[in-house]
Amino acid sequence: MSIGLIALLDDIAALAKVAAASVDDIAGQAAKAGAKAAGVVIDDAAVTPRYLVGFDAARELPIVRKIAVGSLRNKLLFLLPAALLLSLFAPWAITPLLMAGGAYLCFEGTEKVTEAVMPHEAPDAGAVRTLAIDPVTMEDDKVASAIKTDFILSAEIMAITLAAIPAGSLATRALVLAMVGIAITVLVYGGVALIVKADDIGLALANNNRASWWGRGKAGFGRALVLGMPHFLRLLGIVGTAAMIWVGGGIVVHGLAEYGLSQIEHLIAAAATLAASAVPAAAQATTWIVTAAGSGVVGLLLGVALIPLATGIVAPVWSWFRGQAGKARGA
Repeated sequence: MSIGLIALLDDIAALAKVAAASVDDIAGQAAKAGAKAAGVVIDDAAVTPRYLVGFDAARELPIVRKIAVGSLRNKLLFLLPAALLLSLFAPWAITPLLMAGGAYLCFEGTEKVTEAVMPHEAPDAGAVRTLAIDPVTMEDDKVASAIKTDFILSAEIMAITLAAIPAGSLATRALVLAMVGIAITVLVYGGVALIVKADDIGLALANNNRASWWGRGKAGFGRALVLGMPHFLRLLGIVGTAAMIWVGGGIVVHGLAEYGLSQIEHLIAAAATLAASAVPAAAQATTWIVTAAGSGVVGLLLGVALIPLATGIVAPVWSWFRGQAGKARGA
C-alpha cells in the first residue's frame, strides 16, 4: 500500500514538473513575443493621454479604466479568436496581414512626422461639434474614439505576437496570446494612469512641509515632476512615432524577405554587422540601433509613398461609403 502511494506521489510530482515546464515555456514565449511588439506598445502608451485633454482631473482615471476595459475586450473577445482561426484555416494570410499592418504603422508614423514638420489644420478642425456641449456625451465619444484606435494597435500587437509564437498546440497559442494581451494592456494603461496623474502627484509632493531635509527633497521632486512632465510627454510622443516607423518598416522588410525579396534585409544586416565590428565594446547595441535605423528609413519612404494614396484615394472612397451608409440608415 505504501509502495503504491509512493508511486502515485512520484507520478504526481512528474506531472507537476511537466506542467511547470509548460507554464515556463508559455511564459517565455509570451515574453519573447511581447518584446517584438514593444514598438507598437510604446506608441499605444504615447497616443492614449491625448484623449484625456480637457477633462476634469476627477474623470481621468475612470476614463483610463473605460479605455483599458475596451482594450481587453478588443484583444480577448475579438482579436484572439480571429488570430487563432487565422492560424488554423489561413496561416498563409498571416504574413500579408502583418505587412499590411506594418504599412499602416509606417503611414501613420510618417503622417505624424509631416504634421510636425509642416503643420496644417485638419479638414474638420473648424467644425463646431455639439458633442462638446454635453460632458457625458463628449466623454463617451472620446472613449469610443480611443478604443477604435486601440483596436488597430491591438490588432498589430496580436499579429506580431502570433507570428512570433513557435509552432505548437492551439491551447498554447491561445494562452500566449492571452498572456501578451493582458500583460500589455496592464502595462500600457497602468503607465497611462501614472502619466496622467503625475501632475497631481507632483503638486501634492511640492506642497510638503519643508521643515526637514526629507520634506524639502519631496517638495523639490514634486516641482521637478510638474515641470518635467510636459517634456516627458513630448519625448514619449516622439519615441512612439519613431517606434511606429521602425517597427512597421521592419515588419515590411521581413515580410518581403519571406517572399524571396531579401535584398533590403540583407543590406540592413550587412550595415549592422559592419557597424558592430567597428564598435566591439557595444556590438549588440550598435547592431540594434543600425537595424532599427535601416528599418526606419524603409518605413519612412514607404509612409511617404502611402500618404498621397491614402489622402487622394482611400479617404475619399471611405467618406463616400460612410455617406452612403448614413443615407441608408436615414432612409
